[in-house]
Amino acid sequence: METTKKKTGLFWVLFLISVAAFFIVLQSPIGSYCSMVLPFNTTFLAKALDLI
Repeated sequence: METTKKKTGLFWVLFLISVAAFFIVLQSPIGSYCSMVLPFNTTFLAKALDLI
């Protein structure tokens, strides 16, 4: 069976950007919409950890 190393660097960068976006939205006047960023956080973290 052949194993290949997947490049997850892009997903780590996207995860960190989405975390920053979460805190920016949380501190803004429209802070109630911070849950709109959570799917991006969880998806990019799962892809960076190679879970999905």
